[in-house]
Amino acid sequence: MNGGPSGFNNAPVTKTFVIASAIFTIFLRIKGGPDKLGLSYQDILRNPRLWKLILSVFAFSSTSEMMFGLYLLYYFRVFERQIGSNKYLVFILFSVIVSLLFEIFAVALLKGDFSENVLSAALQSCPTIKCVCLYADPSANLLTSGPYGLIFASFVPFYFDIPVSTRFHIFSNHFSDKSFIYLAGVQLLLSSWKRSILPGICGILAGSLYRLNIFGIRKAKVFALCCNEIGYRELELINLIELLCSMLKDLLRKRTYPAPMAPSTEPAEDAIATLVSMGFDRSSARQALVQARNDINTATNILLEALSH
Repeated sequence: MNGGPSGFNNAPVTKTFVIASAIFTIFLRIKGGPDKLGLSYQDILRNPRLWKLILSVFAFSSTSEMMFGLYLLYYFRVFERQIGSNKYLVFILFSVIVSLLFEIFAVALLKGDFSENVLSAALQSCPTIKCVCLYADPSANLLTSGPYGLIFASFVPFYFDIPVSTRFHIFSNHFSDKSFIYLAGVQLLLSSWKRSILPGICGILAGSLYRLNIFGIRKAKVFALCCNEIGYRELELINLIELLCSMLKDLLRKRTYPAPMAPSTEPAEDAIATLVSMGFDRSSARQALVQARNDINTATNILLEALSH
């Protein structure tokens, strides 16, 4: 099974997101920053760090997570081709924001007074579960970094909207062409164990809300509406400028030269003779006097301006 034509044809939003995720991940690995990725209770609630929230949307914590994550993002470009780039951009924004809100809510619950009391009692009664002590440290990373919200939100339409095209058997086990995508998703979900399971679940919840069309989100085209509105306002501005320029030209023309006389009104013979005596030909002198309403001075200016051109 594949995601349609190879490459990022008709999937510019997916292409941008994949490239941005790869660049952020590789850059932070070169700078030695993967250990600083991930979100803790302190980063989210006590001392919010906006740069960490932004990086957590794009950068993966490890190379293996990046490989599986980018492969899934690349495959899920099929959804952008199905619904269009504008709606897919809305899907990305909705999935990322809603899953991040679920994650914040979950971290707040895990670090609440009730949770701390329960964990303290559990540690005293059963020392073998000391692995959960990371929830007692506010600076410990509870959530791994990466676009888990978008990836696992995409599994919802993948499950419901992508049909199975082929089925096969391996050692009496039934598989389909969708099984490899599910296996890659499970590998990514379990890559950082507790720290990656929670973002994955939040992503699935966000994808489910999108499928339920909460607030009519599936019909939204925020990006397209903004572009159309900007284009419409720009066209209105251009038309207004053209109208003002036209009015200004008409005004200058009326101030410089009077309106021409009616065709039946002939200029005075003595006026024509005066202009001819100045060296202008009779036909041009007559036309200038008609345009100048028999004003010799204005007619002279018209004739001189015509000669200068």
